[in-house]
Amino acid sequence: MSVTDTTAAPTAPATPDDVPGWFFRVDREVFGWLLARQTAAGVTGDLLEMGAYLGRSAILLGNHLHPGETFTVCDLFDADAPDGDNSAEMTMSYRSTLTRRAFEINYLAFHPELPVIVQAPTSVLADGRIPADSCRFVHIDASHLYEHVAGDIRVARDALAENGVVALDDYRAPHTPGVSAAVWEAVFTLGLKPVLLTPEKFYGTWGDADAVRADLLARDWRGDGFRLDEEHFAGQTCHRLAWDDPSGRHEFAVRASSGAAPTRSLVRRVALDVLPPVATRAVRRALRAGRGAV
Repeated sequence: MSVTDTTAAPTAPATPDDVPGWFFRVDREVFGWLLARQTAAGVTGDLLEMGAYLGRSAILLGNHLHPGETFTVCDLFDADAPDGDNSAEMTMSYRSTLTRRAFEINYLAFHPELPVIVQAPTSVLADGRIPADSCRFVHIDASHLYEHVAGDIRVARDALAENGVVALDDYRAPHTPGVSAAVWEAVFTLGLKPVLLTPEKFYGTWGDADAVRADLLARDWRGDGFRLDEEHFAGQTCHRLAWDDPSGRHEFAVRASSGAAPTRSLVRRVALDVLPPVATRAVRRALRAGRGAV
């Protein structure tokens, strides 16, 4: 079957690690820890994800949804993009791999019912459909275009309750300068307070950063094999967290333990785990040309 054939139902994943995506161990641990700490403290509120791809992070967020709370996922999936730049971005990065059908099958493999799905540009959330101060956690991983990310950040600011946390993906990737611009603009002009930086995500709050930081530091990250550093800049304090693995191959070990062949080439594994989809396809083509299909 061709990868562009979307008529046949995708196979349901056996484990969350089987869902394609770029949601790596350090961020899975941070999401789970912060959400669990909120629950332990009796903090309630809704969850919001802007940009879901095939559901890898949404599945984890759904694990922390409690009765009376709403989990909203907003993504274009296979709908038309609202403008030419966004359409080009979607075509370059995802083509036909991102479908609502695939997301729903993946999510329902681990949860009895779907979240509230808004299949539309994330800009529609600015119309007030997410009640103000209603969310305790917001994940932004949609468009990489500056104008769109800046709008998503404003939606998150209005949606988050006191001490709610926002996680922003690709804040430092070289192929996403628009995200970097929007994130740091929010820090210096919109009052967003950085709390934690990982290699892939920025975590911040418009509330009491010290309180969120205290929750974060309640865990012995170093004892669990992570590297944790404190940073100070422009009157701000935040921490950097990364998996303390000099080989840089911790994600590959996770994939191997879930059934992936450990003998695949390092180049291919790096492409699958780290690069954006368009670059991954380029690596695959190069490898096919050199050594046969991978």
